[in-house]
Amino acid sequence: MIPQYLVDFDLQSLPCIETDVLVIGSGIAGLYTAIEAGKDHNVIMITKNALLESNTRYAQGGIAAVTSEDDSPAYHREDTLMAGAGLCSSAAVDVLVNEGPEGVRELIRLGTSFDLENGELALTQEGAHSRRRILHANGDATGFEIVRALAAQVQIHDRVQVWEHHFVIDVIAIENECIGALVQRPDGQRVYIKAGATILCTGGAGQLYRYTTNPDVATADGIAIAHRAGAQIRDMEFIQFHPTALCYPGAPRFLISEAVRGEGAVLRNIKGERFMEKYHELLELAPRDIVARAIVSEMEETRSTFVYLDITHESEDMLKHRFPTIYETCMNYGLDLAADWIPVAPAAHYMMGGVKTDLNGESSVSRLFACGEVSSTGVHGANRLASNSLSEAIVFGKRIVNRIKDLTPLYGTANITHEDEERTGAPKQAMIERRLKLQKVMVRYAGLRRNETLLYKGMDELNRQLPIFHSELTRKEEFEFANMLTSCLLVTRAALERKESRGAHYREDYPQKDDAMWRKHLLQHRQDEIMEEFSDDV
Repeated sequence: MIPQYLVDFDLQSLPCIETDVLVIGSGIAGLYTAIEAGKDHNVIMITKNALLESNTRYAQGGIAAVTSEDDSPAYHREDTLMAGAGLCSSAAVDVLVNEGPEGVRELIRLGTSFDLENGELALTQEGAHSRRRILHANGDATGFEIVRALAAQVQIHDRVQVWEHHFVIDVIAIENECIGALVQRPDGQRVYIKAGATILCTGGAGQLYRYTTNPDVATADGIAIAHRAGAQIRDMEFIQFHPTALCYPGAPRFLISEAVRGEGAVLRNIKGERFMEKYHELLELAPRDIVARAIVSEMEETRSTFVYLDITHESEDMLKHRFPTIYETCMNYGLDLAADWIPVAPAAHYMMGGVKTDLNGESSVSRLFACGEVSSTGVHGANRLASNSLSEAIVFGKRIVNRIKDLTPLYGTANITHEDEERTGAPKQAMIERRLKLQKVMVRYAGLRRNETLLYKGMDELNRQLPIFHSELTRKEEFEFANMLTSCLLVTRAALERKESRGAHYREDYPQKDDAMWRKHLLQHRQDEIMEEFSDDV
């Protein structure tokens, strides 16, 4: 069994620092929420790496919001529900599509410079969107521009302290109420941060897999932390694999944005044949899960490790202007976007599940909130609609801050001691080797296509790593591995439970969607069996 805390501690013997709001993470969710909370509260924002290092930084495509006259929240709602495959929360989607436009305007007021065309916001279209509603910045560097602008605001904010290179080991919960977090400083010293509200903005989980578009920091920390604290974790089986990551010798799995297909790029197998017409009427703009599985099918049929993305019909000038980051990165490896077909393959990209929250971002543990990719607000259902994630972070970050205003202050000093009698010496095997092995297990047994036999083998492999939880952990890499293992177990367990194929979850032994039995969510709690919750998607 996974323990409530990763390390032994006595809060009364630790240095205690008090703050109104503790924000954990520095992507768009963490930065924006810290700025908003700082208007009325003292805020400490913790990031385990540098301030600018997060999943958001690498987001290319853009942010989805209704800003044009030929679009409407109703259209955006319909597209989101369709992509979510019957598991979106209708109420959460309504919140997103109606409050998203104001969130974008707020980003602009905070200094984000989105691309313009003839003096108006430039919009593009991505897979499963029925309208051009994707705002972007510097062509294909939207995430970096947003992080740049928000980080600049945080750094000059009088009421926001930024702690870089600190690691949150666990949040502290008493009788289902979060009272802060146990934090390890860069020098190894530990400190207790007492907070009236704690907000997990820790980002995604791509590093659970060997091949991912996510940076090294995306180790599912917040999901594991919340799980250990007793929060409900929802829909962990739904992991979105991006269809088109660069697949070239010596190159990282660099994301080739869906916006490239939005601008007319086509997919070809290694024989040069277009193939998406065999799989979906929307062709290259079909939902991501369908495109990803179609690519895998073509790879298997042609015995190849990749397919091609072809946008050679566009001019060099257009591609340099619209996709400067992608163009330059490909050129670094001798691939000319304007002249060459680009080899691509699917890679783990986005976690639809996470910490279950209500419409105000609060988890099932009082005073513990989650925002951004770590959360499960109900917006994404079984398959995220492209570019909804950045707008979700802004919309629900605002709602969290409004909810925090209603909280009463925390009084008294916590007196908690945690000791695990079973703890042994530190793990002997190097963490980098154990991490790689874990990632390979997930690719092999709980990847893009699953079945019962593979999933059970995966569970057996993961269970062999459970002794880590009774070891003396002291380093960031060890904490990250424990968090990754926790989240891998949550993913694999949920994937075994859901005996159907829906959205990003595909079972070869149950290849059909089964609304009669499985139009419901799977909830996991540290001390309970998996629970089921029916979807309110209409």
